[in-house]
Amino acid sequence: MQKSPYWLDAPEDHDYPAAESYLSLLMAEQDAQALVAKLQAAPMTAFKAKDILRASCLPHLGEENRHVAKNLQKMQTGKRLSPVLLARGQKLVIADGYHRCCAVYLLDEDAEIPCKIV
Repeated sequence: MQKSPYWLDAPEDHDYPAAESYLSLLMAEQDAQALVAKLQAAPMTAFKAKDILRASCLPHLGEENRHVAKNLQKMQTGKRLSPVLLARGQKLVIADGYHRCCAVYLLDEDAEIPCKIV
C-alpha cells in the first residue's frame, strides 16, 4: 500500500472506542467489543472512496456537513487523517470514519482510503 500525504499510517487510539460505541448500537456490547479487538489486530488495507460508500449504502455527505468540512480543512492544511474502520456484514459498516470517507470522496471518488476491515 502506497503512503498518502492525507493519511496516518494507522488508526488513532481514540478511533477504537468510537467504533465500539457505534457498533454497540448495532449488536450486543460483547459482540462489539470482540469485533473491535479483531479490528485492532487486522492488517491495514485500502479501498476506493466510492466503493466504501457504495458498499455501506450510506449517503454521501457534502461539505455543508460540519464534520466533512472539518476533515477537508485538515487535508488542505496538511494534517493527516486517521484510516477508517470497517466491518463486513449484509452491507459494509463504517464503524469509524464515515465523515472522513465523505471528505475524500469530494476531492477524488477514486482515491484509495486506508482502512482496517473485518
